[in-house]
Amino acid sequence: MLAYLTQRLAVGAVSLFGVAVAVFLIMRVIPGDAAVMLSGAGGGVVSEQELQDVRHKLGLDRPLPVQFADWAAKVAVLQLGTSLRTGNRVIDDAARRFPYTLQIVVMAMVLAVVGGIPLGVLSAYRAGSWLDQGLRLVSIGGLAAPSFWIGLIIILGLIWLFEWSAPLVWEPFWVSPLQSLSQLVWPALAVGFRQLALIARMTRSMMLEVLGEDYVRTARAKGVAEASVVLRHGLQNALLPVVTVIGFEFSALFGGLIVTESVFSVPGLGQYVVDSILNRDYPAAQGIVLILASFVVVSNVTVDMMYGWLDPRVRVQDA
Repeated sequence: MLAYLTQRLAVGAVSLFGVAVAVFLIMRVIPGDAAVMLSGAGGGVVSEQELQDVRHKLGLDRPLPVQFADWAAKVAVLQLGTSLRTGNRVIDDAARRFPYTLQIVVMAMVLAVVGGIPLGVLSAYRAGSWLDQGLRLVSIGGLAAPSFWIGLIIILGLIWLFEWSAPLVWEPFWVSPLQSLSQLVWPALAVGFRQLALIARMTRSMMLEVLGEDYVRTARAKGVAEASVVLRHGLQNALLPVVTVIGFEFSALFGGLIVTESVFSVPGLGQYVVDSILNRDYPAAQGIVLILASFVVVSNVTVDMMYGWLDPRVRVQDA
């Protein structure tokens, strides 16, 4: 198990290095210039020499390998640099915004699990019925529709029904729990609907497989209550793959929030990275993307290790 954990961590480290290289190069090749953004040269009032001075001050006139090596060396000691736009350390900006992102992810996952598993069980139990067909149609729609599109539909519905507008101040959970939950429930619903649909479909598929097993038929033949057959013999044995999907989707939510937070104007990591890219804030964009990628890698490694712990039949052999 230790060798397997070491192997997974090594793969995760390589993945993070690949993400770091990719985001560094992408930020350099997309149209725009950080020096132009900072100097306000869009109006044509700054000379080329002044732009060169800004680039030299930022270190942007150095070769790309040198710039990457310098940034990677700082990241290795957990120094993500200073935001060109806000003037704050990237890690400080991330710490202020992370609670909003984490709260949306947790709320979205809770909504997905609480709604997806019961719907999947009900759909499998009533397989072939009109109810099953309706639930499958909803789940297919949830998987097909992107979260930002669902967010726009929710916003239009809220505006039409309640004349809703985005809050001017987003309350942290520890300051006002009820108000914070009421503010973030809509972006959580938008981003969590896909996870709900996926969990429902996975639960239905596994329940159909388990309910056809011999031990389930034997339990029914012995007169075991139907609720016990479905929940104890069926759901309990079908839940492991569902738990695995939940773990992977939890990590995927961090990436899915990048656009959704911007749609709802939530001051989280997603909106921060979008603003950083638009303003060519290289340190902020690179640092936040690397933070989000780290959460994905850690979550995936955790799920891999939990799989063997949850299922006694799984035996990880040391390489």
